[in-house]
Amino acid sequence: MSPAHLCAAPFVARLVLPSPNGAAIAAAAPPAVRVVGACLRNITAAGNWLTARGYGTPEHPGAVIAAGELWPDGSLRPAAEDLLGAGALICDLYSQGAGPLSTEAAAAKACYEGTADLAHAVATSASGRQLAAMGFVEDVAIATEEDASALVPVRDGDGAFASG
Repeated sequence: MSPAHLCAAPFVARLVLPSPNGAAIAAAAPPAVRVVGACLRNITAAGNWLTARGYGTPEHPGAVIAAGELWPDGSLRPAAEDLLGAGALICDLYSQGAGPLSTEAAAAKACYEGTADLAHAVATSASGRQLAAMGFVEDVAIATEEDASALVPVRDGDGAFASG
């Protein structure tokens, strides 16, 4: 289901959608490691959730991982939208006192802060162009709606994500 189709679908209390790269990253983390799903649509909610629990400090560090996409041959393709989403979360965490930042985190933050038109940047990225060519232009616009959701998906002990 595309985001545009999902917006028009009837409400269900629990919905499972595939995310191959995100799922692989979540599955790679040991069960005891907290995994939180963040994107441009829930940046402030995710940042608030993390900082309320003390993440992002030297005593309780965290990692922000830009999942990326896959090239047709199955190899990893860095994705601009994931870099920008990671940068947005890092920016939010930093504004709430998280730090110090690694060089990589500071670079992602700078990319986000230096992007004047986020929707245009994502729409003209490799992923945006690919989705547009497949007829999913509206999905790209939905993906760049910052803070459109207050839900924070958190992996539970069974490996499933539920609202944190």
